Amino acid sequence: MHGISTRLAEFASGEIAPSKRTCEIIRLSLADWAACGLAGVNEPVAKITRDMILAERGAGASVVFGGGVAPARAAALVNGATSHALDFDDTHFLHIGHPSVVIFPAVLAIAQERNLPGAQMMEAAALGFEASARIGAWLGRGHYEAGFHQTATAGSFGATLACGRLIGLTAVQMQHALGICATRASGLKSQFGTMGKPYNAGLAASNAIETVTLAALGFTSRLDGLECVQGFGDTHAGIADMSAFDDLGEVWVTESVSHKFHACCHGTHAALEALHLAEAGMRTDDVARVDIRTNPRWARVCNIAVATTGLEAKFSYRMTTAMALLGRVTGRADQFEDGFCVQADAMDMAAKVHVEFVGHIAETAAEVIVTDVHGRAHHAEFDLASPLPIAALEQRLDVKLSNLVGAGTAAKLAEAAREMQNAASVDELAALLAG
Repeated sequence: MHGISTRLAEFASGEIAPSKRTCEIIRLSLADWAACGLAGVNEPVAKITRDMILAERGAGASVVFGGGVAPARAAALVNGATSHALDFDDTHFLHIGHPSVVIFPAVLAIAQERNLPGAQMMEAAALGFEASARIGAWLGRGHYEAGFHQTATAGSFGATLACGRLIGLTAVQMQHALGICATRASGLKSQFGTMGKPYNAGLAASNAIETVTLAALGFTSRLDGLECVQGFGDTHAGIADMSAFDDLGEVWVTESVSHKFHACCHGTHAALEALHLAEAGMRTDDVARVDIRTNPRWARVCNIAVATTGLEAKFSYRMTTAMALLGRVTGRADQFEDGFCVQADAMDMAAKVHVEFVGHIAETAAEVIVTDVHGRAHHAEFDLASPLPIAALEQRLDVKLSNLVGAGTAAKLAEAAREMQNAASVDELAALLAG
C-alpha cells in the first residue's frame, strides 16, 4: 500500500475531476474570499504585513490587497493575512480549517506571476481545498486539541499540492515539496484573538509557494515527511486517521464547505442562528438569561469569557450573543469594535449568557434557550451541517458581499469569479483586489 505522501502526490499530479457542486463552491468561495480581503485591507495585520513586504521592493508581478505588487511568495503572505483579518471567510468542519485564506492567496499569486488561465487556477484551488480538509482529518482531533491551527498546518500541505500542480511538479517532486512543507508548516491556536491568527494563514500560503519552488529547483527532502516516524503527524499530535483518504478523488468533501454569515469565529455561528430563532420578536429588556449548549470542541476556541476588544469578541459566545441581542448586525465586520465591548449595556448583557459544552451535540450545532423576565423559556436549535442549495447560498453571499464591499464591487467580484473558468488570465480579478 502506498504511503500517504505518495497517494497525495499521485492525486495532485493526476487527472482531477471535481464534482459539479465542488466547482460551484470554489466559484462562490473565490468571490467571498476576495470580498473578505478587500474589506480587511485597513486592519492592522493587513497594513503591517503589506508595509513590510512593499518596503522590501522585491521584483514581482503578484498583486496584494489594497494595491502594489510583490514576489508571489510575499504576496501570498500579505493576502492570506489580509483575507483572514476579519475572520469572515469560509470553514470546513471536517477539520475546522479555513481553506480559502490559504489556498487562494497561494494559487492566485502563482497564476498571476506565470500568466496562467483561470481554469487552471480554479482546478488547483479545488485540489487544494480537498487535500487540506482530508489531511486535516488525517491529523485529527488530537492535533487540533493539542493547540495546532489546522488552517495553517493542514492548509499549508493542501496549498503545497495545489501550487505544485500549477507549476507542473512531477509526483516525486510533489512528495519532496510535502517533505519540505513538513518541516515548515506551523500555526498555534493560542494566537486566536490576536493578529497572529490571520498571520498563520499568510504563512501557510507563503510556505506553499516556497516549498514547491524549492522542489522544482531540485531541493530534496523526506519523501514521507508527512507520515514517517518523527514526521509532521508524529510530532504534531496527529492521530493518523487513514480513513480520511478512503475515497480520495471519488467523493469531494469540498462540497460541504461552510460559508460565514457572521463576522466571527465559525464556532459561534450555530448559536447565533439559533438565537435569532429563539428571541424572534422579543424586546431586549425582556431578556433575563441566555443558555447556550454546544459541542466541547469549541471550549478552547471561541469561549473567551470577558471580551474587551473587537478581536476577542469574535471568539466569545457571550459577547457575540450580547451584540445580537443589542441590535448589532453580526454579519457586518465593522460592528466588532473595541468600544462596544466595554459599554455597560454590552457587559451587562454578556453577563446574562451561560455556555455549557455537551458531548452529544454535534460540532456544527447549538441549542439556545432564552429566558425572559417572566420566566418563560424560548428554545431553538440550529445545525450548520445541512448544506444550503447553491442558489440559496449564492443569495446569502450576495448580501454578505454587498455589506462587506458595497453592491457595485460585490457584483464585479461575483462576475469575475463566474467568468474565471473561461478567463485567459487572472488579471481582471487581480485588478479588483488592488482596489
